[in-house]
Amino acid sequence: MSNEHHHSHSHSHDHGHSHYGHSHDGHSHDGHTHSHEVDEITLAASSDASDGDLRPAEVTRRNLLRAAGIAGAVTAGMAGMTGVTPAMAEAATVATAKGGNRAKIRHWLAGDHHIHTQYSSDAMYRVVDQAQHGAAYGLDWLVITDHGGATHAKLGVDLVNPDIVAARKVLKDTLIFQGMEWNIPAAEHGTVFVAPGANEVAVLKQFENDYDGSVRGASGNTPQNEALAVAGIQWLGKQVDKRRVADALFLANHPARNGIDSPHEVRAWRDADPRIAIGWEGAPGHQAAGLPAGYGPGSARGYYGNSPGPNSFPGYPAESYRSWGGFDWFTSTVGGLWDSLLAEGKPWSISANSDSHVNWGTTSRRPDGSDSASFNANGRYGDPVYAGSLNTTAGDFWPGYYSRTHVGTSERSYGAVMKGLRDGRVWVDHGALVKSVDVRVVSSDGGSESLGGTLKAKRGSRISLVVTIAAQDVPNWSQFMPSLNRVDVIRGAVDPTYVSDRDTWKAPDTKVVEQTDTSGRSGTFQLRYDLGRVEEAFYVRVRGTDANRSQPGYLGASVDPAGPAIDVVGDADPWVDLWFYTNPVWVVPTR
Repeated sequence: MSNEHHHSHSHSHDHGHSHYGHSHDGHSHDGHTHSHEVDEITLAASSDASDGDLRPAEVTRRNLLRAAGIAGAVTAGMAGMTGVTPAMAEAATVATAKGGNRAKIRHWLAGDHHIHTQYSSDAMYRVVDQAQHGAAYGLDWLVITDHGGATHAKLGVDLVNPDIVAARKVLKDTLIFQGMEWNIPAAEHGTVFVAPGANEVAVLKQFENDYDGSVRGASGNTPQNEALAVAGIQWLGKQVDKRRVADALFLANHPARNGIDSPHEVRAWRDADPRIAIGWEGAPGHQAAGLPAGYGPGSARGYYGNSPGPNSFPGYPAESYRSWGGFDWFTSTVGGLWDSLLAEGKPWSISANSDSHVNWGTTSRRPDGSDSASFNANGRYGDPVYAGSLNTTAGDFWPGYYSRTHVGTSERSYGAVMKGLRDGRVWVDHGALVKSVDVRVVSSDGGSESLGGTLKAKRGSRISLVVTIAAQDVPNWSQFMPSLNRVDVIRGAVDPTYVSDRDTWKAPDTKVVEQTDTSGRSGTFQLRYDLGRVEEAFYVRVRGTDANRSQPGYLGASVDPAGPAIDVVGDADPWVDLWFYTNPVWVVPTR
């Protein structure tokens, strides 16, 4: 059983679409779209009458092609956006920020938006097993995300709901969302989830049947399939507008693993509806996979053990197929794709999740006779049973055991978690490296903003960065006390006009600007940095590490002198290489 799981992840991890045909030929992305063009490429969402709007058959070829190369933000529904908003980024110059992010953070709620159960063809646990462990390991919220596909669309999306409802009743203090892992047409996987309510199953089921790449046979890299992904994101936005569900979110999962999420596709998802498409996994799950053979699988950390192939975007180097300090290359590379997106002035969030399927160090297995045939017939595997032996070859940890996504909220509720994620009030860590992180940018004229927000400061005013950290004072789940030994400050200019090619993945101005030795610091301490006088828009983000493994970043020591080191396949113990990352804060000068 564990060997089956290991094989499925260390190779294609296809779950129904292992061949992507990702040539990325024949696309033109000039990056210049005017507002009247944006209105045309919303796939006529506002004019369709039924809940079946934007079904693949109803989208014209002309709009499919245009949506695949979508170059501007959809302008509807932008009032709640944070950061330097997409509407602002369309302009040639950054003016005043609209829709500030002023909600008070009263709670930091830890969670995980990528978890599988017995309703996934390559997993095995009950919903309550995952939720109970997540709660025990300190999670406040979690999302059940079984794989999209024919069996799930037909049976699983309905069958898992009563289990989720029951788990909510048993674990009253844990927020348990229903979602799914979307086979993104022409691309990788992603989490899609909705706020609980009367239509949570109906919306997810319709979405899966109409827009899942496996269900629709839309895995190949064609303009039509890329546009289907865009249409799916916009359809989710329409369900929120129609109040079928209170909210819906999409985040891309393990985006660099196979090299098939091209920069222009990521930009197209983000711009399709920035209320829905909000980010990606900065760090993938499967962190136990790198544990050396003998007490672990001896595989690639995160199952990032692949190499470039004919389906991959040709602009990515071989190193992008590995994790770096347990983080996805898109996020871990200073000046890389994440920074390229941020440098356009458009919010894009990160997360860190378990992707739990089969967990290292457990003593359960599937029951005899519960095989793929029974799964396809019943939509699920039988409940796990005692195995009588310890599983040391599985690559996953329980939710909350190692990876955590911390979301700043005004209250402890489903809606507040989703709003916090959308607003970018997020930091992530591995191995409980720190207890808490608070990042605030302050101007000499009295303004202040935190993660995900935009500080509007008078031009010429002095800007300070204040980072407040509570050092870890209790052991983590590997029973040792982590030590935060270094904190890095990363800064980049915001220039909405700099991307002329939608497949750009570099931000030439972004670099590490400060590194602070925090060895031996305990309790709650504060780091203050002078960011100078604001003349142009910029953003700043923070990361921290135990400093056990570092090397110059992929773009060179002048950009990142001591970043995370590339993980070695077969020898990447996650517990000796711990990091935290925060989302950015933007600063915009005003007259």
